[in-house]
Amino acid sequence: MHQLISNKLSSLENDKQVKILHAVESGSRAWGFASPDSDYDIRFIYKHSPEWYLSLWEKSDVIEFMTVEDLDGSGWDLAKSLKLLAKSNVPLIEWLYSPVEYQTNDDFLKQMRLFANDCFSPIASLHHYLGTTKNFMEICESEHVKLKSYFYALRTALAGKWIIQNNSFPPVAFAELLPIAPANIQEKILELQFIKAQQDEKYLHPKEEVITQFLQETILFNQEKSQSLSSGKKINQDLEDFFKAEIKK
Repeated sequence: MHQLISNKLSSLENDKQVKILHAVESGSRAWGFASPDSDYDIRFIYKHSPEWYLSLWEKSDVIEFMTVEDLDGSGWDLAKSLKLLAKSNVPLIEWLYSPVEYQTNDDFLKQMRLFANDCFSPIASLHHYLGTTKNFMEICESEHVKLKSYFYALRTALAGKWIIQNNSFPPVAFAELLPIAPANIQEKILELQFIKAQQDEKYLHPKEEVITQFLQETILFNQEKSQSLSSGKKINQDLEDFFKAEIKK
């Protein structure tokens, strides 16, 4: 599959006349709780030639594709990516730290991570994760729940708690977030993770009261602590200088 994805990205570069700077897996396969039929969520940052940015007319800064092999691709232009990085955009930062890379430029990635660290806004990131957790709670409180919903809620709840406890961006891999959960929750999560790895995405699991209660308690904890968090630095000039240098390469 890795080779198929690499071939697709190379074909995309030729068809769209762009250079892909960083391409990774995002979603359950990157987070570590994929089902057998989970698709591949390919995310990438790309750039055009300098002339493309000189156009008088606004152009699309997103490239998307879907293939019959369940490759779900979405990429952001470099300019869009840097503007989002300035706002401590969580999905973009997750791309920079994904454990599954398809192709990258080491120098580019190193600099983007440095920028991400400077721009990191604990309060903005926590609100992103908190909002996502809340979005899944109605589903998670049902009598039967898709395990995907449980894991999305658990991951974002723990990511928010990580920010509060460590004042840093949380790990992308779900396994690295688990230690901050109570022992009984960790045990139940591992049990559910084993089931999810055997079942397809449509599988409905009986509600786990212990998980629902933990999610409710963590949402309250994250909400209460959110106001004490700081925002990120403003480095707009550094980002613009980097952009100008990068598109000239």
